[in-house]
Amino acid sequence: MKIVFFGTPQFAVPTLEKLINDSKYQVLGVVTQPDKRRGRGNKLIPSPVKTLAVNHNLPVWQANRIKKDTDTLNQLQELQADVFVVVAYGQILSQKILNMPKLGCINVHGSILPEYRGAAPIQWCIHNGETETGITTMLMDVGMDTGDMLLKATTPINLLDNAQELGDRLAVIGADLLLETLNKLENQEIKPTPQDNSLATYASLIQKEDYNIDWTKTAIEIHNQIRGFYPNCVTTFRQQQLKITATVPLDPAYIQALPVETQDKINKIPDLSTASHQPGEVVNITKGIGAIVQTGSGLLWLREVQPTGKKLQSGWDFVNGTRLTVGEVMGNG
Repeated sequence: MKIVFFGTPQFAVPTLEKLINDSKYQVLGVVTQPDKRRGRGNKLIPSPVKTLAVNHNLPVWQANRIKKDTDTLNQLQELQADVFVVVAYGQILSQKILNMPKLGCINVHGSILPEYRGAAPIQWCIHNGETETGITTMLMDVGMDTGDMLLKATTPINLLDNAQELGDRLAVIGADLLLETLNKLENQEIKPTPQDNSLATYASLIQKEDYNIDWTKTAIEIHNQIRGFYPNCVTTFRQQQLKITATVPLDPAYIQALPVETQDKINKIPDLSTASHQPGEVVNITKGIGAIVQTGSGLLWLREVQPTGKKLQSGWDFVNGTRLTVGEVMGNG
C-alpha cells in the first residue's frame, strides 16, 4: 500500500514510525509544516515528523499553504498514492487533495468522535474533567473532523495525567489503530459510520488567556486547567509570573483516585478542613511537601512549579528557595 504521510508534532511520530517499519506499507513521502524559529538563537527548527522523515531519506514537502501550492499539489497527484494518512498536520485539506488517493484520506484524531472535534482535543478533554478519551480513525471530508468514522480505541484519564503524558499515550494507541484501520480497509472489513452531529463538541485553539489561573475557581477546576494546559498555566507571586505545572486537589472525593505514594504524602498534611482564607492564600506549608493554597472551594497542593527564569522544581524546593510563608497570596494570572 503506497502512502503519503501528513503530520507535524511529536504526536504524529509513532504513527509514521510504524508505517516506515512495516513492510506492508511504502511511505512515498511526508508533508509537514514549515520549519519554525525557536529558542534564544532564533534558529529554524524542523518539526519532529520532518526530522524522522529526513533520517529515513524520505521526500518532504513543506508548503506554507498547501491548498494554494500548485507545485506541491502536482507532485502529490503524480505519486498515485493509495492513501493519505493525516495525523495532526495543522492545515485544512481541500477537496482536491482529499480526492487524490485511491482509498481516500484517513485521519487519526485524539478523541472519541464526535466529541472534541478541533485543534486541541487532548487538552480540553483534561480541562473539562473527562475520565476517558481515546483515538478515532476516520475518512476525511472538507469539514473539521466531521468525516465518517472507521475505528475507535479508548483509554482512561487518571487524575494526575497531564496533556503531555496523555498525548504520548494516545500517540502510541493511534499508531496501532491506524495500522489496524489500513489492514481492515484493504480487506473490506470496515463499514464507515457517519457521525451524529447532534452529539458533537469542539476543542478550539488554546488562547493565551486560557493559561491564567483564577483562584476563585474550585480546586478541581484549577487542577484540571493546570494539567490540561500543561506546562503553561500561570499565577503571579511577589509581582512576578509563576508557572504552576502540577497540583493535587485535597478533597476526599478525589484522594482515593490518587497513587498510593501520593496519598501517603497527603496523610502527612494536617487537617485543614476548618480553614477559611481568601482564594490564592497559602494556608499551610508542610515539610517535604510544600505549599497548600486556598481556592474558591477546596485546597490545592502545589506539587511542581517553575519560577520565571528557573527550571522546574518541586513544591518543597520552591518553598525553601523563596522562604515562602503562610499568609502570602498568589494573584490571578
